[in-house]
Amino acid sequence: MNLLEKTILEHGKSVNNVALDASSFLTKQIDIQLLDWCATQFDDYFKAANIDRILTIESGGIAISTLVALKLNVPLVVMKKNRSMLDPDNVLTAQVYSFTKDVTYELHCNAEHINEDDRILFIDDVLAHGNAVEGTLDIIAQRNATLVGVGILFEKSFQSGAGLLAGKGIDTLSLAKIKSLENGIHL
Repeated sequence: MNLLEKTILEHGKSVNNVALDASSFLTKQIDIQLLDWCATQFDDYFKAANIDRILTIESGGIAISTLVALKLNVPLVVMKKNRSMLDPDNVLTAQVYSFTKDVTYELHCNAEHINEDDRILFIDDVLAHGNAVEGTLDIIAQRNATLVGVGILFEKSFQSGAGLLAGKGIDTLSLAKIKSLENGIHL
């Protein structure tokens, strides 16, 4: 059992048998030593992939992505869920459904932050149904870039996301795989 799995079992909480509350160590309070360990795992796994930049979606993936970008020494691009008056006219967009919030949002990314032929690593905190990865694939396709890998803190293996990524042949590293959240957390 790795450090993240141990932390999930000790401090995580199953919510409605479908969601993991990781607020005490990943979202509302961040265990920096745990995230450093996680970032090291992603660095070790993806360092030979010649990554040009990392993409993540606000807000859950920002902390881990920052540490991974630092270790891989590449830029981090944060895709936003809402447009801002500061956004340029040339913005890449994709529709993404959030399972946790039960809402569809328009994902935004400045086109100038992704170069044609970039090799992209997508990092996120949770993989459920794969909607965030699908939106990311749409965004990077608009710039003719390539998704070379996905790093996930924890996947909910009982949902469709892991199978979707495997079916597309996307190299994925999930540091913890949750088999079920019914009546507790089952790894």
